[in-house]
Amino acid sequence: MSAQQPTRRTVTLALDMVGDDERRARIAWSRLLEPGRERPRHDSSALAAAIEQDGHVLAWQRLCAGDLDRAESARARVAEVDVDAEIDRVRRIGARTLIPGDEEWPSALDHPSVAPHLIYVRGAGRLDLLARRSVAVVGSRASSGYGEAVAREIGNGLTRAGWSVVSGAAFGIDAAAHHGGLTGEQGCVAVLPCGPDRIYPASHARLIDAVSREGVVITELATGMTAQRHRFLSRNRIIAGLSRAVVVVEAGLRSGSLNTAGWAESMHIPVAAVPGPVTSMASAGCNEWIAAGRAQLVVDAGDVIRLAGHIGEIDGEEVERLGPARSADVLTQHQRRVHDLLRVRKETTVGELASALLMPVEEILAQLGVLSVQGWAVQGEFGGWLRGEGR
Repeated sequence: MSAQQPTRRTVTLALDMVGDDERRARIAWSRLLEPGRERPRHDSSALAAAIEQDGHVLAWQRLCAGDLDRAESARARVAEVDVDAEIDRVRRIGARTLIPGDEEWPSALDHPSVAPHLIYVRGAGRLDLLARRSVAVVGSRASSGYGEAVAREIGNGLTRAGWSVVSGAAFGIDAAAHHGGLTGEQGCVAVLPCGPDRIYPASHARLIDAVSREGVVITELATGMTAQRHRFLSRNRIIAGLSRAVVVVEAGLRSGSLNTAGWAESMHIPVAAVPGPVTSMASAGCNEWIAAGRAQLVVDAGDVIRLAGHIGEIDGEEVERLGPARSADVLTQHQRRVHDLLRVRKETTVGELASALLMPVEEILAQLGVLSVQGWAVQGEFGGWLRGEGR
């Protein structure tokens, strides 16, 4: 049985609701048509092809008029779209919409493989500025301590060098990369597989809020949309497209993070991987991509910056400081974990350190005492702690 088609009055209201406004047309389509791109070289649907050919405004007009082939189901849902209500929902959650032509719109999102209807943004950062020097750091949700430590180190090294970390805020490697990135001087970008009014995973609400305070949290999905498997895969193309390189820290043979690497590969964006033990299934995907020559082997932020940076853009002294020879290598593992979470300008409390590192307060105080003597930590005027550069 065919879907009930809209009445003439419904069509008129739908046309008037959008008019000739590009932003309103894109908002309307975001409520009606998900990108549906789950893997590289995925064929566009008939509706997506019509939008690519005619643009969002004309395609909306043609849809309402019944002038698009294989669009009966979409046309039947036109009455469900309320652009004004969506704009109000976005405003109430403190988000904003970005479309091509906006000052904050990154040109990377214009790539045909990425090309969302629009991007919903929450946060104090500017997406265009963060995307100019950005690296995606992704990996398995079922990560090991080794993988998480490497992801934190790479995330911290990148943001200390003025690069932003792009990831998905998921469990495991994504979260570790964001945690490392938040300890540096540059913001992070978290790309969610749900609407801007939702948090996924819910237990990462504090992490995602932290990202939004100095970076941005973005999604292409309209309000109310929940995280589902196909949305994870589709969002991976945005993570890859926004980045100058994609680094896979830990991934099994069938890990979703290799889907992100596949998107990068299809867009000719450099792919790197961190090697792991040959006995570890958590690193099997990384090791396989390195062996096949599909990913360049990297071990730290310096390697990643050399891969992602253009000629003349990298400060050789800066890369050397991030490499194995830096004097901070004299720190023990626990001291380094505490030091990596300290910031140069913003004080971090002992309680925040204990919570982030899952360590007793007494242990944190002991490590801070040693770091303070060595100049790696400085107590601030409000009782918190700041990062030092050592003596």
